[in-house]
Amino acid sequence: MTDRPTAHLGILMLATRFPRPPGDIGNPSSFLFPVRYRRVDAASPQRVVRERALGLLDAFISAGKAMAGDGAVGIATSCGFLAAFQRELAAALPVPVATSSLLQIAWLLPLLPRGSTVGIVTIDAASLDDEHLSGVGAPPGLPIEGVDAAGEFATRILGDAPTLDMAAAQDDVVAAAQRLVARRPDVAAILLECTNMPPYAAAVQRATGRPVYDVLTMLDWFWRGLQRQGNV
Repeated sequence: MTDRPTAHLGILMLATRFPRPPGDIGNPSSFLFPVRYRRVDAASPQRVVRERALGLLDAFISAGKAMAGDGAVGIATSCGFLAAFQRELAAALPVPVATSSLLQIAWLLPLLPRGSTVGIVTIDAASLDDEHLSGVGAPPGLPIEGVDAAGEFATRILGDAPTLDMAAAQDDVVAAAQRLVARRPDVAAILLECTNMPPYAAAVQRATGRPVYDVLTMLDWFWRGLQRQGNV
């Protein structure tokens, strides 16, 4: 008799080599629950972020079905820009799917004081648009701020470099968040689009005084519903 696979969260990964420090979605120590990874070989950061993952939907569906068959009780992805595939992946896969931290926008907006909004910090503001937002049920026109395109974070992640200066990367993410709240004081909560940004979330909160949400806050919530433990 074949043993039943251990319940876990399946994470569909882009094809990357850049470092995955604790807090990054690609580091299993970032989670307090079991995760397994499956790489989608054609999905480079450049192709997914700046080329809108054109032609990759079938590859993500196939990989997601394989993960569900291996015991994944839910599926996530390693890039917030895959919000554009949220509806298609959820419709095609046999388990719940959470493609992007951007899913939290629709939940956060009703929680905030009147006249305030959610602001997004992203790896590439020029590439993130209302199509991504509509894919996860978020309204158009939200304030978006990108990290410096020539900075450590963007060039190392989008360029898939084998090394990363975490201090410099943190400075880039914090600076983007500070620009966001300076430009839009009505931002009452910050949402980090990029799944490589959670290692810097605490620094963003210290610098801005706003609550900060990211892919880890989303997946903690997601898992608690997928796999209840005892009476908790």
